[in-house]
Amino acid sequence: MELVVKHTKEMSNIELVKVFQARVNVFIVEQNCTYQEVDEFDLNTLHVMLKNGEEIIAYSRVIEHPSYITFGRVLVVEKYRKSHYGRKIVKVTLNKIKESYKQTQVRISGQAYLKSFYESFGFKSVSDVYLEDNIPHITFQMHLDR
Repeated sequence: MELVVKHTKEMSNIELVKVFQARVNVFIVEQNCTYQEVDEFDLNTLHVMLKNGEEIIAYSRVIEHPSYITFGRVLVVEKYRKSHYGRKIVKVTLNKIKESYKQTQVRISGQAYLKSFYESFGFKSVSDVYLEDNIPHITFQMHLDR
């Protein structure tokens, strides 16, 4: 397993296509959710990947806002689930945020069923459950120690 972290402008067309394929497969096909998966944020994003050769195992994208950082599109490819790669990708994403950005506030929108998972990293829920693309979500927030 290899950690690969690249900004969009550093990625080849093939790398971007593989990222988009993994995201579409997990979020649109598996979750049967119709929404605009590839968006304008992909133009200026830090992509965090755990890879096995050229194959993506797990992925997240980091987006910088003036007062906070967010990450999302967190996924583990189906055949690698139940191997703790979800925990690994969130951990390395948070470490990369600490290394790369000055903001100390991290805010994410996570699926409600993952509440205890995100809380185990120190996130606090700061919203009621709401629907995002017809899937129950919660806004989570944490302050990074430097």
